Amino acid sequence: MLLTFKDAAVDPLWRDLNLELRQGEFLAVLGPNGVGKSTLIGTILGTRKLTSGSVSTDARLGYIPQQRIFDVPLRARDLVSLAASHGVLKGRTPSKGVVDKLLARVGATGIAERRVGELSGGQQQLIRQAQALATQPQLLLADEPLLSLDPGIQQRTVSLFGELKAEGAGIVVVTHDINPLIGLVDRILYLAPNGHSIGTIDQVMQSEKLSELYNAPVTVAHINDRIVVV
Repeated sequence: MLLTFKDAAVDPLWRDLNLELRQGEFLAVLGPNGVGKSTLIGTILGTRKLTSGSVSTDARLGYIPQQRIFDVPLRARDLVSLAASHGVLKGRTPSKGVVDKLLARVGATGIAERRVGELSGGQQQLIRQAQALATQPQLLLADEPLLSLDPGIQQRTVSLFGELKAEGAGIVVVTHDINPLIGLVDRILYLAPNGHSIGTIDQVMQSEKLSELYNAPVTVAHINDRIVVV
C-alpha cells in the first residue's frame, strides 16, 4: 500500500478514518469548507499531527499546494531547479535537461525564463506542478489544483494526472468540484459535518448518503455526465 490511515482522527474535524491507497489509484477528497480536507493532506505530509490513530506511507511524495500568488526574485526555471536539486547528489544542481523536461511536461516551457512574480496565478500553478514532479512521486498530493485555472490549463492538469495514474502513481486530490476529474476517480472520501464516507462515485454521490452526512436534505442530480449537488 502507498498510504494507510488506521483509526485516524484530527479532533474535532474527523475521526475513525480507515483508508488504504494502492498504486495507480485516484482518490478525490470532497466536502464543504471547514471539515478538514487540507488538514488530511497535512497529516500525510507530516505537517499536522493526528490526535489518535496512525497514518503511514513509504512512498516518495509530490505536493501541489493551493494556488496563491507569490513574488520572489527568481525565474520559473530556478524554482523548478531548486525542487529538482533534492533528487541529485549533495552539492550538485540538476542538469538543464532535467529541468527542461519537467517544464515541458506541465506545458511551462514558454515561461521558463520569466520572473515568477510576473506570471499569472495559473502560470504559477504550472510551476508548482513541475516542482511536485521533480521528486518523481509515487504518491502525488494536490490541494485544490484546478481552482481558478483557465479551461486550457485545467484540461492540461487533468491530463497530467491521468498520465501519472497510468504510470502507477497514487493520487490524492482535494477538490470542491469532482466533474473535471470524473474520468479518473476510483474512489471518493467525502468529509462532512456528520462523518465521512468512502466509496466509488456511485456509492457516495447519492442523495441518501449525502443527506445522512449533512443531517439535512441533499439532492444529487446527474445531468449530462455531470454531478450537481443541491
